[in-house]
Amino acid sequence: MRQDFTPPIPRPGPRRRPVFTAAALIGVCLTAAGCADGDGGQAPGTAAPETASRSASSSPATAPSSSSSAPAPESGSSTGSGSTKPLPQGPLSGRTVVIDPGHNPGNRDHAREINAQVKMGTGHKECDTTGTATNSGYAEALFTLDVSRRLRTLLEKEGAKVVLTQDGDRPFGPCVDERARIGNEEKADAAVSVHADGAATGNRGFHVILPAAVHGDGADTAKIVVPSRELGVRIAGNFVRTTGSAPSNYIGEDTGLDTRDDLGGLNLSTVPKVFIECGNMRDPKDDALLTSKGWRQKAALGIADGISSYLTR
Repeated sequence: MRQDFTPPIPRPGPRRRPVFTAAALIGVCLTAAGCADGDGGQAPGTAAPETASRSASSSPATAPSSSSSAPAPESGSSTGSGSTKPLPQGPLSGRTVVIDPGHNPGNRDHAREINAQVKMGTGHKECDTTGTATNSGYAEALFTLDVSRRLRTLLEKEGAKVVLTQDGDRPFGPCVDERARIGNEEKADAAVSVHADGAATGNRGFHVILPAAVHGDGADTAKIVVPSRELGVRIAGNFVRTTGSAPSNYIGEDTGLDTRDDLGGLNLSTVPKVFIECGNMRDPKDDALLTSKGWRQKAALGIADGISSYLTR
């Protein structure tokens, strides 16, 4: 697939400041400023708190309420949400893609659980965080579910088996280590974690986060660094072409790419995986895009085209 944007190799970005977790944010993170961006990280300038043709008109089901009563999986079990319907034959038939909707709308109600420390390859980190939100209260966790569901629909039309790490079907989480483990156990051909950033006003654009070389404490990214970068480059190029959004003006030196070693979802992955921060929820101009159903469909299409380009290269 044609790729109109080929970013240069970026230098590894600086480590981010620690994010706030639910203990500090309970009750405000889905409605107000100052929310952590979870395992997606925090951008500089953030207030201290992580194909075949496709239709652009499809709309997924509304995200469920954060008051879900579904029980959490037992510790050690990795249960992704996959479709059971027959898949059409297409260019992605026989391929498995894991989509990781960042955070969970119910995280705000489970501070104790998501503050639990888990190994993440370069130390320990909170199980998960609440995510950020727009100034008007549109939660990152709802954004990521919406885009991920749209993405699933697009990829399934191409014949891919798509597994979501969560589909609003559990009360919180999963933890960042389990998010990686789901992709590993599915032996995914590609995995993408969907996020939106929470940086300062004036910081705009998307960026794709690539895994750094990490070895130790249960992590070894040696085999996935190169293919993950290829996946990330193709997603970035197609995201530019499809959404019209520019690469981040505050991370990645205008490449749209950022390499990090502090994200458990990447460090613990054994399959090619990237994160995408689709825009900055705290900037009014990006806010207008992220809260638009039409733009979210374009975002899903850009990511889907990037994945398809990678898997059919």
